[in-house]
Amino acid sequence: MTPETNSRYALILAGGSGQRFWPISRDALPKQLLKLFGDKTLLEMTVERLEGLVPKENILILTNKQQEAGVRALLPDLPKENIVAEPEKRDTAPAIALAVGWVVARDPNATMMVLPADHLIQNRAEFQRVLTTAMQAAEAGNALVTVGIKPTWPCPSYGYVERGRRASLPGVEGNGIYEVIRFREKPNPDLAEHFINQGTFTWNAGMFIWTIPAIFSELSRHCPALADFVSELRGSKDFAATVSRQFAKLPKLSIDYALMEKASRVLNVEATFDWDDVGNWTSVGRYLKSDDDGNQHNCALSQIGAANNLVFTQTGQHVALLGVQDLIVVSAGDALLITSRAHAENIKKLADQLPKELR
Repeated sequence: MTPETNSRYALILAGGSGQRFWPISRDALPKQLLKLFGDKTLLEMTVERLEGLVPKENILILTNKQQEAGVRALLPDLPKENIVAEPEKRDTAPAIALAVGWVVARDPNATMMVLPADHLIQNRAEFQRVLTTAMQAAEAGNALVTVGIKPTWPCPSYGYVERGRRASLPGVEGNGIYEVIRFREKPNPDLAEHFINQGTFTWNAGMFIWTIPAIFSELSRHCPALADFVSELRGSKDFAATVSRQFAKLPKLSIDYALMEKASRVLNVEATFDWDDVGNWTSVGRYLKSDDDGNQHNCALSQIGAANNLVFTQTGQHVALLGVQDLIVVSAGDALLITSRAHAENIKKLADQLPKELR
């Protein structure tokens, strides 16, 4: 690691619920702790993508009480103090303020990135190239930087970022850096279609990069309660005790609403790596084996007259399908899900009605 690398820090947001991938996922075992794509979880893959980009001792994992034990078991090589469980859920702005306080106590001039733990990105080299460009842009432009995903369809489930002119940043490598005009909340399908046709919008993937002086300045201007929290963490002799005492008092705000929509300068760096937020079982199916009839599966499968089904098991069972189409079948041993592909987004609602021992 170079001196420059030693001043880089990463926050990985590893909380969230375990409902969309029920019955494999549970409250204590959400998407990022599952092995959906081989022998590594999404959280492990996120940490591995940072190798050579950020020192391991500079990676902070923020999770919650239910999932803390699972996170620690997955990442035994990470320093114990680098895994922090929020006392309660307060949305992304307080979570990020906690991490800023953690970083500023170590290096008040550091460059910091914020990354979700549950995205699938397979091209590590290109990911690191884009993140390096984003860090250079943050440092040269004294700006808050987002990574924008080029939309492939008018998705109404994502936030969007409207880009303006190319940013002028002397000495920064890479051409795909733009000034941000505004953030747009999740649109209806017609508005999403309009965004796509405009050609100046990217999906907001929840990846942020900034220097500590820049983020603290913006927090002080737009959300002084969070800036005060950062200052208290910086001077605290007992980080955990300060978090335990103060975190629940912080305003419950998203980082987009609290800061990104109001900051004086925001830049957008275009992602040229593959990206999938793996929103539901249908997304997982794209990465499974598939037969000639479009049946996607991770197990031994026999079928007659079956098409476009998705089968995923943790039990090693041989599954047989007869005359069925467009189903999702997921077996977790103690629970079995059978639904149509059309209802994949409603699994979360179903999980809310399950017995507590199955949540």
